[in-house]
Amino acid sequence: MRSAVVVLSLGIVLLASVSSLRGEPPPCASSPQGLPGIPGTPGRDGRDGRKGTKGESGLPANSLKVTEFKGEKGVQGFVGPKGKSGPPGPPGPPGITGVRGEKGENGMPGDHKRDHQSAFTVARKTVGFPNKNEPIVFDATITNNHGDYNTNTGKFTCRIQGLYYFIYHVSLSSNLCVSLFTDEERKASFCDHKTNEYQVSSGGILVQLNKGQEVWLAVNDYNGMIGTAGHDSVFSGFLVIPD
Repeated sequence: MRSAVVVLSLGIVLLASVSSLRGEPPPCASSPQGLPGIPGTPGRDGRDGRKGTKGESGLPANSLKVTEFKGEKGVQGFVGPKGKSGPPGPPGPPGITGVRGEKGENGMPGDHKRDHQSAFTVARKTVGFPNKNEPIVFDATITNNHGDYNTNTGKFTCRIQGLYYFIYHVSLSSNLCVSLFTDEERKASFCDHKTNEYQVSSGGILVQLNKGQEVWLAVNDYNGMIGTAGHDSVFSGFLVIPD
């Protein structure tokens, strides 16, 4: 419809022009100009064009070399808190022996000799005969510098390995047999038979002892040992030669 309006308008213009050339008054000169027509509806879209030809293949992606640049070093952060200690590692191999140090100053005089002594003498102050086949307890201390003899058990315990001498002097009022033991082994026995109202019996022996061994005296059925005032019974022992 828009096309028809345009053609009509062009026809009117041409007609006016021809009339002007002829000296004739333009047709409808006295008529007022008409109003523009209403716009027509949009035309339809055209048909799709033909499909184009396929383009050339591009370069493979992995053939393109991409240059990467290392960034600048950042600022060092704060030191974190100390963590828990881990388990101790295995001991390392022994190190090289160090250089010998300088000689030190002389120390104060020690008590070396006293530490290598062992001696005791104990007495039996018990009324009544001792029990047979049990250690005889000498309950009164005369000398016992390191407490090697125990007045509660009746046993001597070797503290310093070496050769010891043990001896006893006892009063008896009836038959008596005394044996010396070391760790349940009987080393020697001494027996006396009563001939007077009171008499004294003695015996001694050297014994090689290791540290920790025990020594004691014991009686069997002949157990007439006494230990009252005026009739002492004593047992002694001392280290002769330490190992």
